[in-house]
Amino acid sequence: MIVRMTAFSILLLATVASAIGVVYARQQSRLAFVELTRLGNERDDLNFEFGRLQLEQATWAENNRIEQIARGKLGMVSPSAPETVVIKR
Repeated sequence: MIVRMTAFSILLLATVASAIGVVYARQQSRLAFVELTRLGNERDDLNFEFGRLQLEQATWAENNRIEQIARGKLGMVSPSAPETVVIKR
């Protein structure tokens, strides 16, 4: 009778420990999924921001814009034909 009670107690303890392990593993899985979702959203936001910055960079580096700044703020002009010197090798 004591052997049966001991075996039953051990099996009950193993079952409870196994159930707690399953609950813990599921909770860790949920937390990992939430973190994965958050990181996916952050990646999407960063990709959107990167695309916006690439477009802004392309706009600032456009030849027309650079020429407007050179003419307007710096007073630069294209040289006339007599001012142009061609150097041959």
